[in-house]
Amino acid sequence: MLKQAGRIRWIHQGAAALTALLLTASVQAATVTFKTSEPSGRVLDSVVVTLLPVGKVALPPPRPGSIQQVKKTFVPLVSVVQTGAAVEFPNNDTVRHHVYSFSASKVFELKLYAGTPAKPVVFDKPGVVVLGCNIHDKMVAYIMVADTPWFAVSGDDGMAKIADLPPGDYMVQTWHPRRLGMADLPPRPIRVSTDLTESLTIDLKP
Repeated sequence: MLKQAGRIRWIHQGAAALTALLLTASVQAATVTFKTSEPSGRVLDSVVVTLLPVGKVALPPPRPGSIQQVKKTFVPLVSVVQTGAAVEFPNNDTVRHHVYSFSASKVFELKLYAGTPAKPVVFDKPGVVVLGCNIHDKMVAYIMVADTPWFAVSGDDGMAKIADLPPGDYMVQTWHPRRLGMADLPPRPIRVSTDLTESLTIDLKP
């Protein structure tokens, strides 16, 4: 009877310690909201914002991604995935597509197909990947492959939100499709200790 009571007490103590640990982790995690705009003040959508941790940090495994083909259009236009992520390319159209990329970060080809290819494409090198369709020349999309799981793409309101961010020092890197072929914007440091709202001004002129 005493052994059973001791075992129950140990289980309760272990559960309490686990709960405290989870609560502490949830309190420590922060959300950083970025307001993106051009120098004129006009809000800017489709801005990729990535936060690269400074120093060695244990990163979670990459989450899978999906880029669909709908009405002869890639959806979404701009995506971000962590390096090593597997991305599916489901075709929701009644016509077949031939998806490809000749970008240095990832060269691949999904020959004429309908439905969803049996194997996803693994993006194992950081950088910008430009997608096209060999059948429909107007189809284009962009994938930013980043060495971090903390990223976002700004919406029509110019806002990009990155949640569940561990406290620490990061480098903020931004990119926009209209900067394709231009020099990369220089990263800037940011220290995260609590929820933040930051403004990012991006000059898209060459």
